[in-house]
This record gives sequence, structure tokens and C-alpha cells, in this order.
Amino acid sequence: MTQAEAETDPRAVRNRRLLGIALMCGAVISFASLDACGKTLARLGVDPLLSTFMRYAVNVALITLVLNPVRRPEVVRSRRLGLQVVRSLLLFGTTALNFLALRYLQMAETVSIQFAAPLAVALLAGPLLGERSSRERLAAIAVGFLGVLVIVRPGVGDVHPAVLLSLGNMACYAFYVILTRKLAAYDSTATTMFFSGLAGLAVMAPAMPWLWTTPQSGLIWALLIGIGLLGTFGHWLLILAHARAPASVLAPFIYTQLIWSVTLGFVVFGDVPSGWTLAGALVVIGSGLYLLAQEARRRPRVG
Repeated sequence: MTQAEAETDPRAVRNRRLLGIALMCGAVISFASLDACGKTLARLGVDPLLSTFMRYAVNVALITLVLNPVRRPEVVRSRRLGLQVVRSLLLFGTTALNFLALRYLQMAETVSIQFAAPLAVALLAGPLLGERSSRERLAAIAVGFLGVLVIVRPGVGDVHPAVLLSLGNMACYAFYVILTRKLAAYDSTATTMFFSGLAGLAVMAPAMPWLWTTPQSGLIWALLIGIGLLGTFGHWLLILAHARAPASVLAPFIYTQLIWSVTLGFVVFGDVPSGWTLAGALVVIGSGLYLLAQEARRRPRVG
């Protein structure tokens, strides 16, 4: 079967999409496992900033090895270097804030708040990317943010201040996604991947003489290296998934990360998410799926 036939044959298309979905599920399992490693390290007394440094040190080493910028110098040439640096700093911010938040919050709480990032992207896409939002989309965004308030419950009961770290993580991730979409028009995927971890490594490296403590066990070494491997592997699976299936098909499966976060949180840490957290997460997920359905409807038909 030729490439053209493979792209139009219904069975081949179905198989590619099923593989893309499987790869997406593998990616979110990797990200949930990364969070579990980060939380375990915090409970073992490892500074979250040291975990952040190792996340990017391993990532940059692997990406450099794979992309080989010595033989492929075009990888390091960006047409929008400033945006690449800002995007990389935002990715560093999401990781650092997430690891700091996981020191105090359940995994289900942090991932539920992060699920609001697509809503923030939809809201910011208008002024930053020129994408208009209908009243229905704006209403869905508003409902989604109400779901975040249900999770956070400001002014009700004992709310840990670390939720502010998760909200900051969500904001950084939303701007990170917007810049990723903007850079797609200027730089290749390889270039964007190469720059992704550099800012985090550059920011953390000068602080290492004060933050570094030699791990006292093989478990800590394994977890520190593991967060870098899981982060890199997860993003690699995302790329492979999007090469095989449309984003509209894959996006709903991002929300399965909540299942894995709840499961790992219970099995590893004995955490049981509150009813408020689960209810708010369902509202946020429902709003995200509605926005996805609206996006699919407004795409122009070909032919």
C-alpha cells in the first residue's frame, strides 16, 4: 500500500488513530508518574528545585544526544529566539511550581487545577493570537473557571496556600501552549524541542552549589533520573501521537491523567481526593470537552 492509499484507506486511518490514542494515554501515564516521583522525592526530603534541575539536566542531555546539533546545526537556529527563551522559561516555571505544590497538595488537586489551562488558552487566544471566541465559548470558559473555584474553595474551610502555586503552574502552562502554537509558524519541532529545557537548566545551574546535596540512596538517584526520563519520554509520545491522529481525536484522552493521578496518589501516598476536588475536576473537564466540540464544529469542511 502506498503512502497516499494509507492516508485514505478507512482501516489504515482507524488503526493510525487507535495507535495515536494509545500513545497519548502512554504520555499522560508518564506525566502522572513524573508527578508521583516528584512528590516522593519531596517526602524523602529532596528540595523540589533540585528535582526541577534534574528534570531538565536529563532532558537536555537526551535531546542533545538525539538531535545532535553538531551534525545538524540548523536545530539551534531559531527565527524567534526571544520567544523560544520565554517559552522555555514558562516550561521551567510550570515544572518548578508543580513540584513545589506537590510537596503540600494531592496529585489529584494539582492535575485538576492544571486542566483549566486549555480554558485559559481559549480565553487568551483572542487578544494574543487573534482567535475570536463566541458567547457560548466564553460561557464555557466561565463555567470551567467556576470548577477551579470549586476545587480551590477560597474562603471556605482550610485551603492550603500551595493552591496558589498550582494556579501559577496553570497560568504558566497556558502561556507556554500559546507560545508553542505561535512558534510553530517560525521554527521546526526539532528546534523548539531543543530549546525547551535549556532555560530551566540555565536558571538552575548557578544555584546548584547551594541546592545540591548528594543523594544518600539508590532510590533517590533513580527517582531524580526518572523524572527527567519520564518527562522526555512523555513529550516524545505526545509528538508521536499527534503525528498519527488529529488533535481533536487525542485531546479528550488528556483528561485520563486524572484517573492515573488519583490511582497513584492512593496507592503510593494513601491520598483520597475530596468530593469537592472531584466535582470541580468534572466541571473543568466538561467545559474543556465542550470547547473541543465547538472547535470541531467550526472547522471548515473540505470539498
